[in-house]
Amino acid sequence: MTDLFNLTNMTILVTGGSSGIGLGIAKICADHGASIILVGRNEERLKESQLLLKGAGQHCYYPLDLTSDEALDILVDKLPILDGLVLNAGMVKIVPINYIKRTDLEYIFNLTLHSSIFLIQKLLKYKRIKNGSAICFISSVASQKVSIGNAIYSSAKGALNSFTKSLALELAPKQIRVNAVLPGLVETNILNSGPIESEQLVEHLKKYPLGRYGKPEDIGGLVLYLMSDISSWMTGSLLTIDGGYSLK
Repeated sequence: MTDLFNLTNMTILVTGGSSGIGLGIAKICADHGASIILVGRNEERLKESQLLLKGAGQHCYYPLDLTSDEALDILVDKLPILDGLVLNAGMVKIVPINYIKRTDLEYIFNLTLHSSIFLIQKLLKYKRIKNGSAICFISSVASQKVSIGNAIYSSAKGALNSFTKSLALELAPKQIRVNAVLPGLVETNILNSGPIESEQLVEHLKKYPLGRYGKPEDIGGLVLYLMSDISSWMTGSLLTIDGGYSLK
């Protein structure tokens, strides 16, 4: 079975790869032989994350702001040909609709959607994505099951879902597969430092039939499938992984 998920000799770029879901994805792909390129803003955390990957010497990282066109140009110029691309960078910001500011919209959409679009555009222009490779967006179940105060995040992820399908159609002639993963709530540092109180988390957990929140490795396992050749006939799919949350 391990041969089905063999990523040996593959180079995979992971944005938002210094912690949480991104790091979980990077770890499992490295465990199965891939060389990982981590991208994020915090150089110290990127360095620490690189050392956590199996075969640490074969991986590298680039600290940069993905919302900067200049930074994207510099990154793409340095990159090798990619076999896989995981677009995970993003953030959550809880803002009731009455209090949404233009700056809130611009920041969330720039980081979650626009930066990914322009990075892919530049990678394609400079032929850094190999034909037959795989692209995976990390979206959210919040794009399909909304909650109060989450309008900006849900809208940005919903737009990302639509872009996933459009890109999949355009890149199909090159045999480049494009899919999106829609996680439910995943246990990361965001839960400890975010706006959600511990009492709210306990109450929210009751909405998960499997009785727990996700872990980064749960998402990493699904992304591993999407990066490997065994998923070679899957493109344009939105894959929910949420412990049954969307069933209620």
